Amino acid sequence: MTFEGLDGSGKSTHLERVARRLADRGIAFEITREPGGTELGQAIRNVFLDQRFPGMDGRVELLLVFASRRQHLLEVIEPALAAGRHVLCDRFTDSTVAYQGAGRGVDRETIARVDELATGARRPDRTLLFDLPAELARRRGSSHKRRRAGRIDRLDAETLAFYERVREGYLELARAEPERFRVIDSSGPPEATAVAVDAALADLFGEGGER
Repeated sequence: MTFEGLDGSGKSTHLERVARRLADRGIAFEITREPGGTELGQAIRNVFLDQRFPGMDGRVELLLVFASRRQHLLEVIEPALAAGRHVLCDRFTDSTVAYQGAGRGVDRETIARVDELATGARRPDRTLLFDLPAELARRRGSSHKRRRAGRIDRLDAETLAFYERVREGYLELARAEPERFRVIDSSGPPEATAVAVDAALADLFGEGGER
């Protein structure tokens, strides 16, 4: 299960909330994220988001995230699934299609070729897309609180036009695979978003997160 959306959409916050509810019910799960999820992946993430590299080419970004993803699958995701645990993943290949594809302009054929090599075109069983206007997402991602905490990264500093392209890339993916995606309006208060998340997962875990 993947949690997708623009930076500032609240996807990570709601992933943690879902995890707490599963834990309360004794459902086995693993939390992970991309890029990252492994020691190697975290090292790649640090380079990928480093503000020292503002001009990083889209194909370089593509290769970095798929290198992290390959290791992530081998070391974390596949073993967890084999052990019978649900995997809650903060970003996966849909992020690459949205950010490096729609955002940076890397063509879909190139992304698909690297995806096949790295993951065998692996797809999640369910994807929650946290959607909100690009301007609001950018404002949240670059808030004074995040700036004071030193949490602004290379993508947080991107233009509004970039955010808008990424958002449309996500929505295009959701339109193409409605059976996998659940689009969650995350522009309102967190409580309203939480209700929508519960509804989007009810067929998997039952009402209130129960399996």
